[in-house]
Amino acid sequence: MSRPTNVTTRPLGAQISHMLKDRGVDVIFGIPGVHNQEMYRGIEEAGIKHVLARHEQGAGFMADGYARATGKPGVAYVITGPGVCNIMTPMGQAYSDSVPMLVISSCLDEIAAQKGQLHQMNDQRAAAATVCDWSEEAQSADAAYQLIDRAFSEFAGERPRSKHLQVPIALLEGQADGPSRKATPRKRVEADEAQLDNVVEQLQQAKRPVIILGGGVAKGESDGVAKAMKSIGAASMVSTAGRGLVSPADPMAFGPCLGRPSSVDVLKTADLVIVVGCELAQVDLWREQLGHEAPLIRVDLDPRVLGQEPLTHDAIQSDGARFIQSVAARMSKPLQTEWDVLDIANVRANWRAEIAMERPNILPVTDALRDCLPQDTMIYSDMTQIAYAAVETWDMEMAGHWHHPSGFGTLGYATPAAIGGAIGRPNQATLAIIGDYGFHYTCQELGVAVELGLSLPIILWDNGKLKEIEDSMTAAQIAPNAVIAQNPDYCKLAEAFGAYSTAPSTLDQMQAAVQKALKADGPTLIYVTPDIVS
Repeated sequence: MSRPTNVTTRPLGAQISHMLKDRGVDVIFGIPGVHNQEMYRGIEEAGIKHVLARHEQGAGFMADGYARATGKPGVAYVITGPGVCNIMTPMGQAYSDSVPMLVISSCLDEIAAQKGQLHQMNDQRAAAATVCDWSEEAQSADAAYQLIDRAFSEFAGERPRSKHLQVPIALLEGQADGPSRKATPRKRVEADEAQLDNVVEQLQQAKRPVIILGGGVAKGESDGVAKAMKSIGAASMVSTAGRGLVSPADPMAFGPCLGRPSSVDVLKTADLVIVVGCELAQVDLWREQLGHEAPLIRVDLDPRVLGQEPLTHDAIQSDGARFIQSVAARMSKPLQTEWDVLDIANVRANWRAEIAMERPNILPVTDALRDCLPQDTMIYSDMTQIAYAAVETWDMEMAGHWHHPSGFGTLGYATPAAIGGAIGRPNQATLAIIGDYGFHYTCQELGVAVELGLSLPIILWDNGKLKEIEDSMTAAQIAPNAVIAQNPDYCKLAEAFGAYSTAPSTLDQMQAAVQKALKADGPTLIYVTPDIVS
């Protein structure tokens, strides 16, 4: 531990901002109020940029998108009571998708003896705890500092998930010395030599090994993973969050196919399955079990994940990206397996054909978008049918460049998350894909993108209804009900915020609109309907 040489006394609210700056925080998302205004006293003095959201839900999604784009924790400031409630949805999304997000709120000094206070809740801390990794209240300045350092330490060394710290108003207002120490950064756990050697031996003995890579691998130092996978030579599958970890040109890649029912048929023929950084959750598989019959090796940073699959043969706690690269470093040459690359290509083609039949008029749109975007574009999608098709068919060349709210499954995610991502990656391409209904949830955040002059194309897919819900109701033999809402003129709505808008009638026009939007001095809403491919 090291002690700073200059400790200044300030109100605690200001000290927190200075501490965050010292820990590498450059941007804070939030909304000020009378309860948390002391947290705003030190923001400018500390040299931190504050982004004023239009709603706390938007602030949370922006912090999430910023964290995913930069790899740094996203930080949000909110007020007591409704501010915390409003940001709980983004906290839940960040928790389920392993995103490092720290929400700092004010709280009332006393809630047991006095009732009827502004923004009062029965137990704000406990409410927030239901959607994040932990929710704690600081009763002193030192406790606040320790909890902030605990959060940053866990972000670095453990599975990153959202966390909430609340500080009583009187404590925020009171004078406090700055932190007296700085925590030592933690490193992620890595597999030991014996574990790695054992995995290599099992791979070399296998005839049809499959390695499944998930989003946990993408959250590590994943730049060398695609090359490492080629050096290993096993067949591969990735989760939708793991796209880009394996090159689409790799002939041994089955792609993001875990949710395809017939992926079970492939896995049943494997004689060794290694799952790295993937929960094999419902939103990964859309079935109860993976479907393998071979020995299974689970590798994950989160020890709670390692014991979830009852057919696990071996469990290794390790950072996923480092594990894959360490295994590859031990391979003298790629494996010679019995997988047939032509069979793999045919299986992938069949899966694509299935998706095209399940979701008509979507793949031509997503293919056209993919072909007109720079390779390093960061994409944020929403819960909408165009995204459901894209995450299974859109090949990514780079890991961690497509972000979808798959776990918690929140509507309205894409627009504010893309704003956060664009702030985190200035002068680099960012794209949002959102459905007509989801856009209603957070459309007000367009004002933030306009204020900041963000060159952000927003693809708004309007099929005129909650089509996924309508299809589900029909399949369940329920007469579709409450699936159609009165939509506004989205282009005029965007223009009312000061954004650009366009409604292309052909795919060529859409591509030109996207390319123009990437160079614009503000956000552009690009309104697209299924008729664009007719």
